[in-house]
Amino acid sequence: MSPTPLTPASSPTAGAPDKGLQRDALGLGRIVALGLAAVAPAYSLAVTLGYVVGAVGVQTPAAFLLGFVPILFTAFAFRDLNRAMPDCGGVFVWISRALGPFAGWFFGGWVPQVATFIATAALAEVATVYLLDAVGLGFVADDPVATIAIAIGLIALSAAVAVRGIELAAWIQYALIALQIVAIGGFCVAAFSAMAAGTAPSTGEPVSLSWFNPLAVGDPAGLVAGVILCLFIYWGWDALISVNEETTERSRTPGRAVIISTVILLVLYCGASVAAIGYGGVDLITSDAAIDDVLSVLGPLATGEVFGRVITLAIGLSALAALFTVAVSTPRTWLSMATYRALPASVGRVHRVHRTPHLATYWWAGLSVATIVVLTLVSSDFIGLAILAIGVMVAAYYAVTAIAAIVYFASDLRRGPRSFIVAGVLPALGALLMIVAFIVSAIDMARPDYVGDSVLGVGTVFWIGVGALALGLIVTLLVRPVFPEFFARRVIPVGTVHDHDFVIADPADAPPTAIPDAAPAAIPDAVPAVPPTESTREER
Repeated sequence: MSPTPLTPASSPTAGAPDKGLQRDALGLGRIVALGLAAVAPAYSLAVTLGYVVGAVGVQTPAAFLLGFVPILFTAFAFRDLNRAMPDCGGVFVWISRALGPFAGWFFGGWVPQVATFIATAALAEVATVYLLDAVGLGFVADDPVATIAIAIGLIALSAAVAVRGIELAAWIQYALIALQIVAIGGFCVAAFSAMAAGTAPSTGEPVSLSWFNPLAVGDPAGLVAGVILCLFIYWGWDALISVNEETTERSRTPGRAVIISTVILLVLYCGASVAAIGYGGVDLITSDAAIDDVLSVLGPLATGEVFGRVITLAIGLSALAALFTVAVSTPRTWLSMATYRALPASVGRVHRVHRTPHLATYWWAGLSVATIVVLTLVSSDFIGLAILAIGVMVAAYYAVTAIAAIVYFASDLRRGPRSFIVAGVLPALGALLMIVAFIVSAIDMARPDYVGDSVLGVGTVFWIGVGALALGLIVTLLVRPVFPEFFARRVIPVGTVHDHDFVIADPADAPPTAIPDAAPAAIPDAVPAVPPTESTREER
């Protein structure tokens, strides 16, 4: 029995349009790989671990555990919403259905997409620098023109792979995430072996279970800062929702993959943090030489020069794998938005052979190139500052998604204690913790000394993050007359789990033919969904 009685928002009908995506292309393993790749665990760990250790010291594993709690609670909301509305638009469709089109376009469309474009620019640049260093050409990265040129090439490569088909992209991600796990696992094994043999640096700390106890942290403010850092290195796992229409058992598999991928990330992060602190200790990890990139410094010390190169390569490929995933996920979100008349219909064209949203992918590549060029021209440090601003955006749309789940399943919360806890209490706690993280992050970013850069006495990162949200509100207001059917709630009416006035554009029960390089079929206005009868189930 499922934790909540999740009746689909609308059962597919013969009149529902087929988006043209490839059905049953991905199983549980490959979709988990996509979710992990989107987080870029090797890169995220390498560049964040030092700052978490600086904030909480040996209690870093406890910070990873605490940061995981709101992620897990929010993941339950994603799982249940996907089970009820398995659409590649994910948060856009869910928030629009539960909270209305304005909230859906802003929190489900603008906010995650802006965060993603900033991340894309950073990922392309990071992948370029690390890959050059891994092959002994690190000096090339000193030339900003060469760096941007190679980064643009990686964006083009990502788009090409994404257009060629979801199965090719998934197999590549399998290989790339496997290398990252081998690299992180290899470092952990080498570090623990050195500790056992007594050959670890003298700065190393004796491993203790107390490291997992958050109450042992002497500085509460440091714990909050560490947890917020940990909170956002989990970001990205929700990208796997965008391929739900191409998975087997689309109502169940992506939801299971969400939970599995977040748990795997928890194990990787906690294991690596224990290995790093036990091997190198707080002083070495937080030194000027290591704090910005712990794995690249400790890796060769623990594993030797050869495997140290593998770790450096894994960090670069980690960023590249995340870039590949963004090239897959973002165009599918746009395909859904175009299908529901929240973007121009032409954006939703699907390739007749590869069955991928190729036009949206080309648009993604072009806008990503423009983003990295503009951000670099503004300032050589601007991409780094923009990355720090992503936190408030992620907290915002995660919190609103959890709230949408509570609203959507509200009528089912009284069905029993399990439904009340899993569909009500846990998402509510997730939303509350995300809101707290948003407020704390915004206050911290507003300090004029935050990363040493400010404008008018307010931190530059605050202006970027809050400015992006404010601009999004303006843009959402401006596009309302451009997409009247969507904003008039004629395409996605506001409703709950027991309403049947919404037809999901569902390829799972449509004829198995791709849309021949054309815009997605129009959704019939006000067509009530008819739950399939026993006879139609047998026919299927």
